[in-house]
Amino acid sequence: MQRTRPAALVAACAAGALLLAGCTSDTGGRRAQERAEQAAAAGRADTPRITVALITHGAPGDTFWDTVRKGAEQAAAKDNAELIYAGDPAASEQAALIENAVDQDVDGIALTMPDPEALSAAIDRAHAAGIPVVGLNAGLPAWQDAGLLSYFGQDESVTGRAFGDRLNDLDARHGVCVVHEQGNVSQEQRCSGVAETFEGELETLYVDGTDMPSVRSTVEARLRQDDSIDYVVALGAPFALAAVGSVADAGSDAGIATFDLNPELATAIRDGDIAFAVDQQPYLQGYLAIDALWLHRFNGNVSGGGEEPVLTGPAFVDRDSVEDIADYIENGTR
Repeated sequence: MQRTRPAALVAACAAGALLLAGCTSDTGGRRAQERAEQAAAAGRADTPRITVALITHGAPGDTFWDTVRKGAEQAAAKDNAELIYAGDPAASEQAALIENAVDQDVDGIALTMPDPEALSAAIDRAHAAGIPVVGLNAGLPAWQDAGLLSYFGQDESVTGRAFGDRLNDLDARHGVCVVHEQGNVSQEQRCSGVAETFEGELETLYVDGTDMPSVRSTVEARLRQDDSIDYVVALGAPFALAAVGSVADAGSDAGIATFDLNPELATAIRDGDIAFAVDQQPYLQGYLAIDALWLHRFNGNVSGGGEEPVLTGPAFVDRDSVEDIADYIENGTR
């Protein structure tokens, strides 16, 4: 809903009223305050206020989810919605968070599905309560079977295959794909996709993504065991940054490439410590998911028509292209 001209006019009026209030009466001051409040609300939906929940499998300290949440918060502010955010990497706990949202009688739920089967009962309960549910980020193969209205994210298999092609361009011969959430279908899809097109050898290494020192030491140990490994494939920015330390500690010449971005990783790309990263636009995922719930509630819209996912990636970021989006990365919107 665009209100550029009225917003500017109200803002100007509010400013003028505030100046006038300084030399007139309390009535003028109240009017100025009212106009200032109107200016602050400009651009916000005038629909009744609703409450929506965003429930992810995000682990504490993983900056990726800060970006998803920021997008969701921006959409909620625009849509006059209260946003409840919660996340837990354990599937059973994520299911409990969905149940809690149902108990709170929210108006819509946006969620990730790293383990669709473990979340199915909680999602069914939301459907039974008449609460619309959309998916984002994880669970692309299962979103329709789960009865979700829409899905926002990237096709992990397609992205993995493109990633493998990039490794071939770098003449990589032996890679290790580091899975930081065992059982997460999206991460398994990424590694499988890489393996489909990568012409070298690719092995999978499982690490505990909730323990970053352990991630660093586990990757280091594998590099020490086999000096033929020439590329570490990370599935998230914090884990790629940990791998920079692993490579240094092991005295390895292995390169590092990763899925996902954050400001520190952008710096590592600039410095040449990371070869490239996949940008799946997590801010956009959070924003679109919450906006879709509002659009469905007040206009009956279904993004993708309920038949196709809305793809937000992939795009590749390397030393040549990182400056093009550097400001957005620093702002926490890419």
